[in-house]
Formats: sequence, structure tokens, C-alpha cells
Amino acid sequence: MVLEKINQANDIKKLNKEELPILADEIREFLIKKISVSGGHLASNLGVVELTMALHLVLDFPKDKLIFDVGHQSYTHKLLTGRKEGFDELRKYGGMSGFPKRGESDCDSFQTGHSSTSISAGLGYAQAREITGEDYKVISVIGDGALTGGMAFEALNNASRLKSNFIIVLNDNNMSISENVGGLSTYLSGFRTADAYRDLKMGVMNSLTKIPVYGDKMVERIRRTKSGIKQLFIPGMLFEEMGIIYLGPVDGGDIRGIEKLLREASNIDGPVLVHVITHKGAGYPPAERHPARFHGTEPFDIETGLPLHPRTKANYTDIFSTVMRKMGDRDKKVVAITAAMADGTGLKRFHNMFPDRFFDVGIAEQHAVTFAAGLAAAGLKPIFAVYSSFLQRAYDQILHDVCIQNLPVVFAIDRAGLVGSDGETHQGIFDISYLSTIPNMTIMAPKNKWELSDMIKFAIDFPTPIAVRYPRGEAYDGLKEFRAPICYGKSEMIYEESEIVLLALGSMVKTAEEVRDRLKESGYKCSLVNARFAKPLDEEMLLSVAKNHRLVVTMEENVISGGFGSYVTEFYNECETDIAVLNIAISDDYVEHGNVEILRKEVGIDADTIYKRTVTEYLSLTSF
Repeated sequence: MVLEKINQANDIKKLNKEELPILADEIREFLIKKISVSGGHLASNLGVVELTMALHLVLDFPKDKLIFDVGHQSYTHKLLTGRKEGFDELRKYGGMSGFPKRGESDCDSFQTGHSSTSISAGLGYAQAREITGEDYKVISVIGDGALTGGMAFEALNNASRLKSNFIIVLNDNNMSISENVGGLSTYLSGFRTADAYRDLKMGVMNSLTKIPVYGDKMVERIRRTKSGIKQLFIPGMLFEEMGIIYLGPVDGGDIRGIEKLLREASNIDGPVLVHVITHKGAGYPPAERHPARFHGTEPFDIETGLPLHPRTKANYTDIFSTVMRKMGDRDKKVVAITAAMADGTGLKRFHNMFPDRFFDVGIAEQHAVTFAAGLAAAGLKPIFAVYSSFLQRAYDQILHDVCIQNLPVVFAIDRAGLVGSDGETHQGIFDISYLSTIPNMTIMAPKNKWELSDMIKFAIDFPTPIAVRYPRGEAYDGLKEFRAPICYGKSEMIYEESEIVLLALGSMVKTAEEVRDRLKESGYKCSLVNARFAKPLDEEMLLSVAKNHRLVVTMEENVISGGFGSYVTEFYNECETDIAVLNIAISDDYVEHGNVEILRKEVGIDADTIYKRTVTEYLSLTSF
């Protein structure tokens, strides 16, 4: 096997040209086999095998700098830099990350887990190279979907002023996660039929450079003019008009063609964009037919492509999807917004039924929030469905465009809390902290699937900004008998006793049930309150339980700093009550990748750890 010859960075350069296509096939076979067991990002990685190989033929690792955007397409890069054995523990706790990670390898020059960042980071490297006088190549690989993010255009605008070489590779597969949308996608699609333009351009340029004295001047004049030869075939030429030389397009399966273009690009002083047309899922028919489903996949059967462990129960995203479909049917003012995540957030059914009221803005969360604000100001009821970690990118827009104007925008925050295998960049453990600082914002979290349904309905008719956060995974179906109507700012008393009160928010109510059962078995009297609202606090309830309990234990799946528990503690301190408060939350740190249950135990929000901490704290109060 040719892949066996790849044991460290730059080994690919030792292969002969006949071995390269064999290596590409073996890499695809390896990735399909490994990811079918571990799960992971398959379709995007299958699409960039030849592109990554060409990059490794041109670059010298770890001296040169390669930055992926988004980092989930780095599996072939990991293989070619000697991390083959790590795939057995891919995305497992303590194992290899599914994204580039600087601490994992010197060949990973920048950690990328989100979108539209690679050009900015690469430009930083290139500018630093000019300042320090070092000599290394810098290549940023950005997917066409990531170009819908405004940050990418901010970076392109600044890159045009760079005087030294900086290569931007556009991985154009007409997909981000869901299918690409918008004017940029349409614009890029025009390049795919522009082979005639490229052939003519190279012929004209080569002929002109042979003319003595005046040839080079004529070439430079053509490159600079806004009415040059490119406009004859591709009007507008976005990149060149921004001051970035454009090369391509080239077939993403043509290793030598890509390599040739990259070497040509390396000789250009200034920024240059190499346009590579790839095919998401290439080489594995199920992934080619369903690239969105194989974007991030669970373990699957290789022959059929079907999941090995199909879900038998609805998850929280399914519940949200059902409620949105029903509410869209009942209320014509309900509109839904996604940022390239129609499938992931559960809005596909809404899109199918109400296409005129569904908006996929691409990977552009900032735009999505202000767009929602405009819809709300015009009298509609916008629901922006988004992953917790992705909403972070739109903090300024939430504060300035939605909350200052007190507009009724609903933030349906999926993947709130620990999400598992994607690691630090995807854990949704900060949203309570960053949203709770904003005036006019209301934050809710459901204890089970029925309460999620009730909260979404409540939020749609709420007159001011409101966020409903819910976790990834199977929807809890316990405590069905407790379904008090949602009242603004009011919690729900589930079990009322004395001594200890567990004040749990959202997903932690299920864990609180387990803790309460163990406490009762040990002889402690314990109440359980479903907080429902992280903001505002149910102050009436907090004062009430302080009268007949000695310890309140707050429980949340969020960092402790600025979280729900910290506000409860602050409230009791201001009231000067005698009740003690124990905050159960995630420490002020990032949480790496791994199975969610393992991570919960590791960060101390599992039932066993909470039980032990509660007993210890209570005994310390009663021992005097």
C-alpha cells in the first residue's frame, strides 16, 4: 500500500507520479473505513483529498503555514503529516481532534473550528513574515460557503494591500453544510464554465510576454485595468477588482493541475486566489448523493451508508422542527431563519411547507440577526434557529440591533451545553453568560420535550427579545405529569420538601431527579425546582425557599462565570439571607472533545459528583 509509505510530514514528496492517484484512492478508503466506526466529518474530507495532496506536494511542513477554513476538512492533512494511528481515537476523549490543533502537531499552524476565519489568520501570518524577514509560504484554504461570512470579505479587502505572496485556495463545492445560497454562489457558478477564458488568457499573456521591451508592460497594463480581458468573458471579476489575482478554475480531482497552479501562484508578489472545483463526498456514492447528511455523520454501514445505530426517539431538534411546522401553519407572520443549517437546526420541514417564509442566509450569523431585527420591526415574527456556539459571532447585533430596540426576535438556540465530539469550538457552554448581560433579553430552557414545545409557542408570541436554549441529543420524556403553563419569569416547583433545594435549569432537571433520589435514599429532605428562566430570576420563589431550606444547589450546563448560578448567589447576597448556595456549573475553561457523558463527569456536572458535593456542603452547614 502506498499509504504505508506516509509516516511523517513531507513523505508524499518521495512518491512517484504513478503512486499519487493510488494514494488518493487509499486515503478515501481509509477515511470511509475509519469514520464509519468513529463518526466524523466525511463528505467534506472526501472532496479535498487531491487538493490536500497537491498542497503537501508544494508546501514544506512544518515550515510553511497551511490554514483550513473550516477545520473539519483537515483529515487528509492529518494523514499526510503522520497521524494515521490517531484515527482510531478520532474525536474521542483524550484522542485526536477532528479539527486542526496547534498543540497536536507543529504542522497545524492555526486552530479553526468555525467559519470565515482562514483569510484573516493567513494574512496575519503573511504580514508577520514581512515584519520578521522570515521565509515561508502561507496558504489559506476557504470553502465557498465560508465566503458568505462577512469576515472573509473584510480579510480580502485588507489582503489586497499585501506586497508579498499570500495564496488563498477557494475550495468550491457549491456546498457549505446545506447547499449554498445567494448571489455569491451564483457568481461562483459562472466560473465553472470559464475554461475557455482561462485558456485564452494564458495564450494571450504568454504571447505578449515574448514581445521585446513592450510585452511585459502590456501584460501589466491588462492586469491593472478594470476593463481588461477578463471582463470580456466574466463581467465583474470580483477578486481581481479587489486587487487579488485570480487563477483557475481547476478540477479538484486533478492533483497535477492543482499543483501546477499552486506553484504558479507561489511566484506572485501579493495575494492570489486559486479556484479549485471539488465535489463533496467524492468517491463514496452515499456521501455524493447526500452530502449534507454525511457532513457530520454518526457511525454507519459502509455498504448502505445507513446509520449503525438509528435513533428510536425524537431529539430536541425534532421537537423544534415539529413545533415550527405547526406554528407556521397557524400564524402567517411566523418566519424562520437559518445560517446554512436548515437540516441541522430542524428547519427543513418548515422550508418545504413555507418556502416564502424561510430564509437561509448562508454562513452569516451577524447578518441573520440584524435581518431578523428588520423582519420584526416590520411586524413579522422571526425565529432564528442557530447552534449556541455559532450565535457567539453575532453578539454585537443581538445587543445593538435587537435588544436596544426591544424587538420580538426569537433565538432558538440548539446544541446548548456540551455537544461532545467536535470539542472546544462547538461546546455551547457560554450562551447564558453572554446573553444574560444584555438588557431586554429573556432566556429560557426546557426540562423535557413537552416544555420545549410550550416554550417555543410562548416565545413566538412574546413581545420582546427571547432565547430558548436546548441541548443536543435525545429529548427527555420524563416528568410528563408536570406541565404547568409557562408564565413569564416563573419557575415550576416539582417536589417540595425542606433542608435542600435543587434549583435546576433546562437539561439539568433530569440530572437533578437522579440526585434527589439518591439524597432521599440517604435520608435527606430535598426539594426540586425547575427554574425555566435563566433571566429573569424568579425572585419570589428564591425568597420562598430560603424560609425553609438551608442549602440551595443551582445546576446548569453553562460555565460558572456569569451563569445562572452566579445571579442566584448575587441575589441572595443582596438580600442578606442565611441560606447557603452551592453552584454546580462548568469551570471557567474550555472543554475538549469526547463523549458527552464522559465530559459531564470530567467537568463535574454528573449526578454522582453533584450528590457528593451536595452532601459534603450540607454536612458542613449542619456540623456546627
